[in-house]
This record gives sequence, C-alpha cells and structure tokens, in this order.
Amino acid sequence: MAEKIHRGKIKGAPDPLVVKYLIEPGIRNDIKYRFQAFLDCNKAHVLMLAKQGIVQKEVAQAILKCNVDMALMGETPTFTIEPDREDFYFNLEAYLIEQVGIEIGGQQHTARSRNDLYATCARLSVRQIYFDICHSYNRMRQAIIEMAKANQDAVFAGYTHMQPSEPITFAHYCSAILNAMDRDYRRLANAYEGLNICPLGGGSMGSTTWAIDRQYTSDLLGFDKPMDNSIDCVASRDFATDILAALSISANTISRFCQDLYVWSTPEYGYIEVSDSCAVCSSIMPQKKNPWVLERIKAKAAHIEGFFISALNVMKSTIYSHSEEVCGEAATYLFPGLEEMKKMCELMEISVKGISVKKERMLTMAQGNFCTVTELANDLVRHDQISFRMAHDIVAEVVAYMIEHNKKANEIGTEVVNPIFMNLFGRATTMTDEDVRNALDPVKIAYAKKCVGGTAPEEVSRQLRLSQRHLDQDKEELSERENKVLEAKKKLEKTLQTFIA
Repeated sequence: MAEKIHRGKIKGAPDPLVVKYLIEPGIRNDIKYRFQAFLDCNKAHVLMLAKQGIVQKEVAQAILKCNVDMALMGETPTFTIEPDREDFYFNLEAYLIEQVGIEIGGQQHTARSRNDLYATCARLSVRQIYFDICHSYNRMRQAIIEMAKANQDAVFAGYTHMQPSEPITFAHYCSAILNAMDRDYRRLANAYEGLNICPLGGGSMGSTTWAIDRQYTSDLLGFDKPMDNSIDCVASRDFATDILAALSISANTISRFCQDLYVWSTPEYGYIEVSDSCAVCSSIMPQKKNPWVLERIKAKAAHIEGFFISALNVMKSTIYSHSEEVCGEAATYLFPGLEEMKKMCELMEISVKGISVKKERMLTMAQGNFCTVTELANDLVRHDQISFRMAHDIVAEVVAYMIEHNKKANEIGTEVVNPIFMNLFGRATTMTDEDVRNALDPVKIAYAKKCVGGTAPEEVSRQLRLSQRHLDQDKEELSERENKVLEAKKKLEKTLQTFIA
C-alpha cells in the first residue's frame, strides 16, 4: 500500500485508528455532501487554467472528460475509495491519474491547494441545502399566515408570566410569531452574503505565482465574488457560524411557539387541538392524545444551539489560517444543524396545518379569567375622572373579592365595585352595570385596540398583509439567488462541453 499510495515526504500509512476515526468519517461526509462539488471545482479550475494558458488545451480536455465521466456516476463514485490516501480528493485525483496518466492528470492541481479546494467545496455543498432550508422555512411561514387569517375572530386571553393578561386574538398572537420569523429569516438571508464568496485560488494560504483568473472561476461556480485575501480564503469558516447562529435563533422562536401550542393543547386550557397525524396515544391510558410532534420540535432546537456552540468553540483559539480544527472539525455539525432545521420547519408546517382552534372555549375562558379587568380600570378613569393608579387599586380589590367568593370576571357589577370604591376613596362610580359589562367584554376589548401593533381585526389584517409582503419579497430574493447559481451551472457545463467537443 505504501508503494501505491504517495503521501509526500511521509512514507508510512496512516494508523488504522486514524483511518477509522478521522479519515473514513471525513470521506463519508465528502461522498454524501460534496462529490459533485469537487467535480464542479475541478471543471471550473481546469477551464481557467486552459484559458490562462497555464495548461495546454489537449491536457485540459483529457482532464475535463474524466471529470465529466465521474459526474455521470451520480451522487456516489463507482470506483474504489482507498482511505489510506488520506482524504476524498486524493482518491479522485488517483482515479483521474489512472485514467489519463500522471503527466496529464497531475496537472489538474496546478495553482491550487487542497486548502482552498476544500474551502470552496464546503461552500458549494452548503449552498444547495441552504436553499432547501429557506424554502422549508418559507412554507412554514406561509402555513402560519393562513392559520392566522382563519382565526382573526378567535378572541382569547393573552398571557404574561403564564398568567391571563389581556384579551387578544389568536391571529394577533400568530402575527407576533410571524414578526419574529421575518427577522429570523432575514438573519438567515444575510448569512448567504458570507457564504456565497469564492475561496478558490487562495492556495494553501499564500496565493500563487501562477497568473490565474479568480473572477472567472468564481463566476463559473455561481459565487458573488472571489474572496479578497488568500489567508482569509482558507482560514474562514464564519459562514458556518453565521448560518448556525441564524438557525439557532430561528429554532428558538419555533420552540417558543411550540411551547405555547403545547400548553394550550392541554385539557386544562383546551384552546387548540393538534391533528391525529401529529399525536400519539398512551400504551395504557386510552384517554391520552399526546402532542408528540411539538415535543420533538422543541427538543431539536437544543441540538441546533449545541451545534452552533460547538463550531464557535472549535475555532475560538485556532490560528487564523488553515488547520484541521478549521477545515476538518469546525463545520462538522453544520450539515446536521441544517438537517435538523429542515425537519423542524417541515414538522412545524404540518403541525400548524392540522391545528384546530377552539374559539368558543377560548372566549369562555377569556370572559371569566380576569384578563378583561385592565379595561375596567381604564373605563373607571374615563367615567370617573380618577387617576389610573386609583382605578388600579379599586380593580385589584374587586378581583380579590371575586376570587375569594369563587366568582368569575363576567359576574362583576356595580354592587361589587361601589363598596370598594367608597371604602378606598369615599365615592361611588358613575358607571352603570351595562357600562361594566361592556368594559369586561373580551371581544369588544380586543376589537377596540386599533393603534399600530394592536389587536383590532383591521390592524391585525394589516400586520398579516405586511408579513405576506415580507414573505413574498424573501421568496423573490431566494429565487433570484437560486437562478443565478443555476445559470452559472449551465454556463459551466456549456463552456466545458464546447471546450472538449
């Protein structure tokens, strides 16, 4: 094996444990995620070498034809992979040399290093799954918008500290989630700017004396531009931390959304019910309908956060250049993080589509659980020209009295308010019982809040239209980015076929 496989100045083969724990896992990941990315890099690089006159046309044609043959193998190479060659690229190069000879095949790697090659392949392979994640995320957002539109009349108690707060609508709550998701998506979209720049041509870290054209290879590979510094080309993996940070924050929002739905699905609340397709029963308790999918989504958010912390900590004390921590370990959990996020989005989408909102139960609870009494205080201020703090004191005593006597908020009348008002401030309210009832009507309260950000149906409709507009703009931007990459791929293949014809 040592005679067959060359490892530079190193004469011995890698230790079997090095192969088992480091080389083989790396090769498996490269095959799974990067096989075609390596071949695209080879194609663009060799076309550039020929264009610049660094290699002869006939040499480039032979190399490119072999790369085309490998590309036709699909997502997995059909030739034998030898782990003792250290990594996946050396296996690809060995196959090339077997087909065309070392005099020709050995020229493919002119003017580049594995360092800039792997950095480029990492970005190419992440880019496609990044697009997939964005599509999944946007489909989830659309599902939430549709759920909100269908529940603009679902009035229920909003909560702070898990205690009934004030009447809102379920659509207004969904709009809050959508606002957060708009910002979350923008972080993910902004991360693309750091992802889609091209390291190819940075060499091992010190550039090259060959007269290469980095803009040409960058364009053929669909990047926005070449990276400006050769050290940065191989040292940076901040695209991974950028993406994982954005995913972590997004997953956190989704998890908090799930937590609310999870609580509201309990019989004690009964505000929503998850679909049968997203629930499981107990093995011994036939009454159970466990919101199993929501639980799993929440847990996956923790995995993504862990992947982000791992990437950050791996790099925090490394040199700002190429090293195995940077290229071999820093982004180890980027793909698992992306895959977990895709699962979260798709599971959240089907969960949202299957949720049934119990509007009558919501309203009944809001009428009785004292979420309305802040508005009673407001109306005392309006009717009786007292300060809000005075009104707050009166209503606090009213609530204490009602709870002590096992009564609900919609049972409050002037016969309760007046004695407390008189005891505290020596007077009675000018409000009638009808005024009190109107003040305690959760629907009227929710519908009356028409200021920007409020709960009134027309204002929530405006919020949802804005969320839809943001989503449509995000979809358009994503489509433009994808189309640019697709057009670059077409150009690469057309240029290659014209060149080798």
